[in-house]
Amino acid sequence: MKQFTALLLFVGLFQLTYAQNRVVTTGVPFLNIAPDARSAALGDQGVATSADAFSNHWNPAKFVFVSNETGASISYTPYLSKLVNDIFLADLTYYRAVDDRAAWAIGLRYFSLGEIEIGESPQDFINPLVERPNELVIDASYALKLSENFSMAIQGSFLNSDLKLQSGNNESVAASTVAVGISGFYESYEVPYSNFSGIWRAGFNISNIGPKLKYEDEGESDFLPTNLKFGGGFDFIFDSYNKLNISLELNKLLVPSPSEPITDSEGNITGYIQPDDVGVLSGIFKSFGDAPDGFSEELKEFTWALGAEFMYDESFALRAGYFNENELKGARKFITLGVGFKYNIIDIDLSYLVSATRVVNPLENTLRFSLTFNFGQERY
Repeated sequence: MKQFTALLLFVGLFQLTYAQNRVVTTGVPFLNIAPDARSAALGDQGVATSADAFSNHWNPAKFVFVSNETGASISYTPYLSKLVNDIFLADLTYYRAVDDRAAWAIGLRYFSLGEIEIGESPQDFINPLVERPNELVIDASYALKLSENFSMAIQGSFLNSDLKLQSGNNESVAASTVAVGISGFYESYEVPYSNFSGIWRAGFNISNIGPKLKYEDEGESDFLPTNLKFGGGFDFIFDSYNKLNISLELNKLLVPSPSEPITDSEGNITGYIQPDDVGVLSGIFKSFGDAPDGFSEELKEFTWALGAEFMYDESFALRAGYFNENELKGARKFITLGVGFKYNIIDIDLSYLVSATRVVNPLENTLRFSLTFNFGQERY
């Protein structure tokens, strides 16, 4: 397990800057990877953008505003594609509107870390033991309109992290847990202005609230990536063909900050680690005031993303975004680009990421791909 932990640190899952000793870490960090190409092209955001089939990840409350009464989506994201070809994230979602006020959805996200050959001597690799570590989450959500313009949703999730490597007589087991989430979404009516009309949107999502992941053989446990997303956006509707959306999203992990000092033999502080005696709920509240440097450091734990989406005739989209994270907390900064096409009942989305910092991003220069199938009658 310890050898495999080293591999996970290399893979990173967006946490490739452990030299920065204040990075907030969690278990199953793949849950923080944008699963779809549209949101990835907008700077990894989607809590307050218009509803689509991938709302199950970003904000399930959006499903009651989705345009078609039912739909399904699939997405594929290569990971570390410059180094390997068998690490990837896949997402599958299905949703259905019950009526004008309610909708439900189910989803599966699967993260494969490829094949790993296990052996201790050259002879062992003639017919090696092959392991395929992976992680997955199964989500189910229900959204309900509380008014004509505002909805809320609840979500339940089952998470499984099978990262253990079998060796000898070691009967290692996967770690699993459950989680819940709550979200809200507001979408205004179309509002007329002098030279255009517009639609306002706002949303929040508190996700992955649940017990820690525990690997039984070593007694280790990790916080889930309990996360707070909130943001807003505005559609500039110039005419019946041309529309431009601008959106902003902020994120914060609701887990304790690394605050317990690590000292050397002379008593000098060399780093910080997360406390291991903090419960889940107390950790959520503690996360707003436990950074070693106080409130100023707490603000640095927020990431933000800005995105723009130009839509022509509801059939062609150009997208761009920017994501920013403070240098002390990971230093992820990247620019994203993307396009979208609609053909009959199928939406096709592509995105591309370019790093804007020296920190290597495992998704850099990777083409991401999503498909959405829109069934049934259009509702809006």
